[in-house]
Amino acid sequence: MAREIISTDQAPAAIGTYSQAVKVGNTVYLSGQIPLVPETMEMIEGDIEAQIRRVFDNLSAVAAAAGGSLSDIAKLNIFLTDLGNFAKVNEVMAEYFQQPYPARAAVEVAGLPRNAGVEMDGVMELA
Repeated sequence: MAREIISTDQAPAAIGTYSQAVKVGNTVYLSGQIPLVPETMEMIEGDIEAQIRRVFDNLSAVAAAAGGSLSDIAKLNIFLTDLGNFAKVNEVMAEYFQQPYPARAAVEVAGLPRNAGVEMDGVMELA
């Protein structure tokens, strides 16, 4: 089955050897997004809530470029440098997602690119 590379300037450009997303059939694999501002490729200013919102906005832009939206995400992975921010992720996520929610994992990691406090990736299924 052919792979389609998804790319948009509405989300940060890849900062390594990867694509923003890859579509295979009706499944889209969304690469990890950190809180980079697409226009400047700099980290967003502000607290962890601002970082979480920027990551959801970045994921949303890539999902849209693939022909979907956050509501099409079947599996979301969340990586936090401080699991103490888990409640804030839930709070912000409730503004971006409605039931039925995607399957999800949230794990604490020792570090993330550019010293981000949060990174998320996911798998999206299109109709």
